[in-house]
Amino acid sequence: MNKRSLLLVAALSTTLLLSACKNVPPVTSGMGSDQIAPGQKFSKHLQLDNAELGKKLHISDIRSRSHNDLLEINLSLTSTYKKSLQLQYQFQWFDNDGFVIEAGKSPWQFLDLHGMQTATVPGLAPTTKVASFSLYVRAVPEKFFKF
Repeated sequence: MNKRSLLLVAALSTTLLLSACKNVPPVTSGMGSDQIAPGQKFSKHLQLDNAELGKKLHISDIRSRSHNDLLEINLSLTSTYKKSLQLQYQFQWFDNDGFVIEAGKSPWQFLDLHGMQTATVPGLAPTTKVASFSLYVRAVPEKFFKF
């Protein structure tokens, strides 16, 4: 092979290699125009008490099923923070019209989420009228967990 043929083969090989390593397209919201950043896919189901907490937490997965005609949820809450987070969470349940069902009756649960950890948060709807949900998460003030 002459020098020119070698350069042509090298250029074609590089082009093929680069096209094979092309980035995977981002997840879109269904309309095809809005890009969704990782961790924001389930953001409509997560309410946080402050913006700083939003930089440290996201829902990474949601699984649901019907259990005796009640909506059962397993939600994966992931920390992107290097240190432990002491949290409280509470489910809010909504009917088909978006109205809250049994407001304030769901108890606050404690969750100690270690650095970069993912924890499964289970929830079971209080009635068969539940169509959707939201998880409200707040940080526990330090005075409540220091000894």
